[in-house]
Amino acid sequence: DGRLQARRALERDLRTALLRGELEVHYQLQLDARGEEPVGVEALARWHHHERGWVPAEDFISVAEDTGLILPLGEQVLRTACAQAAAWPKVRVSVNLSPVQFRHGDLVELVRSALQDTGLDPTRLELEITERVLLTDTAGVLATLGRLRDLGVRIAMDDFGTGYSSLSYLQKFPFDTIKIDQSFVGGLEAQSEADAIVRAVLGLGRSLGMRTCAEGVETAGQLAFLQAEGCDEVQGYYLSRPLPAADIGRLLDPPMPAPATEAPEPPIGWAPATSAS
Repeated sequence: DGRLQARRALERDLRTALLRGELEVHYQLQLDARGEEPVGVEALARWHHHERGWVPAEDFISVAEDTGLILPLGEQVLRTACAQAAAWPKVRVSVNLSPVQFRHGDLVELVRSALQDTGLDPTRLELEITERVLLTDTAGVLATLGRLRDLGVRIAMDDFGTGYSSLSYLQKFPFDTIKIDQSFVGGLEAQSEADAIVRAVLGLGRSLGMRTCAEGVETAGQLAFLQAEGCDEVQGYYLSRPLPAADIGRLLDPPMPAPATEAPEPPIGWAPATSAS
């Protein structure tokens, strides 16, 4: 009963936060694995509660999906990410989609509207889905993905390998990107099974002409393995933590430096791995 009351209180507060625009969008850099230069950012919803502090995303996202609040939340994240990315250099912005968004409302029209209203080039938007999206209405979801692809946006399969039918979905739809789940990346260097699985997924991506992105890179050794095996893109705390839009904007488009009279401040969040401690 206590857990149920706490969940209802969280739902109530989330409704209020959405109405007041209190949720933020932070961004995590995605780097080219070879040159270690930014090629994209992933948009992530963040909520700073006036009493609880920062609420873990897994807590309020699950409540949002169960109550339907993921619809206004997802729209807010999509529109905010498109608007902010339009002001940055030509990097890609990735936005996660929930299975609920495919079942309710016109997702294609929402994406079209967000692109038109913000002026973002469709080729700079990547929509990420997990296998959960495809479990219930595979044919309908694939049709929607095809219509989204017709807008010019990119489609990525997130958390690859953690579901039930990853390989069959790759056969049914030509995804642009395969994102290797952090549970496999975290096992690199320590588990030969993880090494073999990641190596196989990278080879699969090359064979199918799909880019590969490894999530959850947290050590220099993991990065070195992925570089040696030909992974296309990487993201994780070793490279950059999620940051507010203003900080990401400064990293992507830094101002011209003024003549320095003293030692400069170290950069926020991201530096090439060769200079990281």
